[in-house]
Amino acid sequence: MDNPSKIVEGGVEYSIGRFDGKEVVYDFDRILLYLNAKGKLMFGKRFKIYEEDRAVLFKLCNYFIKDKTNCKKHDIDPEKGLLLSGPVGCGKTSLMKLLIHIVPHQRPYLVMPCRNIAFAFNHLGYKTIEDYGNSTPICFDDLGVEPMGRHYGKDCNVMGEVLLSRYELFLKTKGKIKTHATTNLNAEELEERYGNRVRSRMRELFNLIAFDKGAGDKRK
Repeated sequence: MDNPSKIVEGGVEYSIGRFDGKEVVYDFDRILLYLNAKGKLMFGKRFKIYEEDRAVLFKLCNYFIKDKTNCKKHDIDPEKGLLLSGPVGCGKTSLMKLLIHIVPHQRPYLVMPCRNIAFAFNHLGYKTIEDYGNSTPICFDDLGVEPMGRHYGKDCNVMGEVLLSRYELFLKTKGKIKTHATTNLNAEELEERYGNRVRSRMRELFNLIAFDKGAGDKRK
């Protein structure tokens, strides 16, 4: 890629900043224009970037482009992953699928619904925890509303165990293999679901970025 500040989508070239030969000087408004266009290609013509989400998007974009000044200002650690929280339908999953496209040079992650992981555990047992605990970069979608796992009559809080494994992975790789997640739950609800130990590991694993509680359901 000769100029990482230019991205071509559907035959149209988008400039998301300017490249000075060494690094890209990103332009937030241009990034939003690109995300709006890419979102329509990925999710259909009804997709749009909402003005009321601008503050959340600003933090997310700065995380992905690793803007040190803005990350520091908003207390974001680029070495950690993201925990994106907010009400049902506010667009968390779409944004996590979309934002990786502004940094095509970065290693992409898989977006995986937590309920699928719980169902896989029911069939395959502890191998599932190993698979998702020690694997490539991943975004766990809808954390906290997945069913309890059950394999050969034994109950298991599958995602709790996966998160503990991901924490070990985070330490081992010094943050090189990222773990992200989206959730509708708040901190207290997550602690209730996974216990204090997992919750404290999550604080070390994730930057928390939250939509406003009143963020509307965009799927209506």
